[in-house]
Amino acid sequence: MAQKKLKRFAEIKTFGNVFEYPENIAGHWKEFFKNDNPIVLELACGKGEYTTGLATLQPGNNYIGVDVKGNRIWVGARFAKENKLTNVAFLRTQIHQISSYFEKNEVKEIWVTFPDPQLRISRSNRRLTHPRYLRLYYEFLLPGGSIHLKTDSPDLYYFTKRVIGLFSLKLHEDIKNIHDQENLSEELRIKTHYEKLDIAKSNSIFYLRFSLPETGIPNADAELEKLLKFDNKSVTR
Repeated sequence: MAQKKLKRFAEIKTFGNVFEYPENIAGHWKEFFKNDNPIVLELACGKGEYTTGLATLQPGNNYIGVDVKGNRIWVGARFAKENKLTNVAFLRTQIHQISSYFEKNEVKEIWVTFPDPQLRISRSNRRLTHPRYLRLYYEFLLPGGSIHLKTDSPDLYYFTKRVIGLFSLKLHEDIKNIHDQENLSEELRIKTHYEKLDIAKSNSIFYLRFSLPETGIPNADAELEKLLKFDNKSVTR
């Protein structure tokens, strides 16, 4: 397995659609895509099923999958190359560095699909819908741009709903289980590797679409931390 990973790490260095910790890329993505079409990100993209799936459905947008695991990115990048998806790129980096790679208003939308829910309260600030990350997204997301969360974790779903209310975010869509929807959009029909595994065993796929306040993310972090600590005490009693 280690040898397989090493081979993939070497291969993605030759892929023209993969950028590993690039310097001075902010504001220059149109040079790679050769157009000014809107940019949509998939954060913690894993094998890139959503990145390539959305790119196939909506060729008028450019899609960038972001993850730190080169072994996983290789799968999506190879698929994009083999299927000639010219509106797809992959960015290998840590998510907490994401604002270094995009200029203000350079990104139209963000998808967060089946991220690690970071279930321990002590690691809640690593959840990709924590205000710590929302402030990073605010630096480059277009005003009113949608953030999509798709997860099988009820903990992450309810945490995000709490953040939406506490930090004055605008909620556009709230689905407790997409499998109960009769007229599900093509976007939400895309399945990732982790969705198929159903790791959380919740038998539900939660979906939220929300946007950030145009004036920035308010400072309610202390209140959020208090609520999380209270929740933790309630569970451990």
